[in-house]
Amino acid sequence: MPRKFFKKISPDPKTIKENKFLSIFGNWLHEPQLWHLNRYSASAAFAIGLFCAFIPVPFQMIIAAALAIGLKANLPISIATCWVTNPLTIPPMFYFAYKVGTWILGAPVEDFVFELSMEWLQNELLAIWKPFLLGCLICAIAAGLLGYVTIQLAWRYHVVMAWRARKERWKETIKEKLQIGDDANKP
Repeated sequence: MPRKFFKKISPDPKTIKENKFLSIFGNWLHEPQLWHLNRYSASAAFAIGLFCAFIPVPFQMIIAAALAIGLKANLPISIATCWVTNPLTIPPMFYFAYKVGTWILGAPVEDFVFELSMEWLQNELLAIWKPFLLGCLICAIAAGLLGYVTIQLAWRYHVVMAWRARKERWKETIKEKLQIGDDANKP
């Protein structure tokens, strides 16, 4: 069942409630809807997390939490999904976003080496900020939509397969009962 899978990969609610950065949300973190797990809350959470993963700021988790609270999506999944961006994935993700931005704007691609430092941000980002931010926005929207649709379809597929399996088990049970009844009626 998808619910079991998502509960297994979700961060512990206690850990999230005790997080010092998320304490700004106060009592909102105790809303039951934020911890409920269904097809809507899981797919909305993935959309939020993947959208926030492409926001080039260091506090993506807080943005993901705020969006999850506002949209009544599953909070742990929203926060965990934005962790797609990490020190290993940031350079290729943001370079791809930059390439998308240059393609949309028709601007030439500038050669640069990405560094996670304030000096690089002050010097290099000034030259590439327009295509970079446009690419981040486009990639965020595309990733969010793709995540939402993928989880919706995967959840639906799993439910349909579970119903089919249940229906087959029910047919087998009926056949066995009919066969037992026929055997009892034989002389």
